Amino acid sequence: MLVALIINIIAIGTLVYSFTQSSRKSIQALKTALMKGLKLAPWMVGIIVLIGIVLSFVPPEVIERYLGGEMTIYQVVAAALIGTVSMIPNLITLPLAGSLIDSGASYTTIAAFLTTLTMVGFVTMPLEIKLLGKKITFWRNLLAFFFAIIIAVIIGALM
Repeated sequence: MLVALIINIIAIGTLVYSFTQSSRKSIQALKTALMKGLKLAPWMVGIIVLIGIVLSFVPPEVIERYLGGEMTIYQVVAAALIGTVSMIPNLITLPLAGSLIDSGASYTTIAAFLTTLTMVGFVTMPLEIKLLGKKITFWRNLLAFFFAIIIAVIIGALM
């Protein structure tokens, strides 16, 4: 709650500053943001409904058993591997991650899933190989996977 309040205060403060610099550009930016928000609204509602449907069929005990509870290294690596091979937009995964945590998943496993999802490019690897070469692609993805596990462990320790 406090973080949301701080973010909103910063956003309002920067908006006020923007109006002092150029009210015309600020109004145009607000119109653009509103139009993009209206275009995203049906997707967001659909995502929330989809998450609700999925979580209604998967009991919290199952989620806690596979993604939480004792939180073993196997759970973290499994979540990281799922994130590695998935091609899911963050717009969908972030609400899903919050719902999974509310259902008993550990922060560490969810962090492993999210960080590998964004850092490791398994699905886009053919394009990356074409643009960067096999050696760079291999090392970038291997290091990204390794650091994603480290990030997940750090997040788990902090949370």
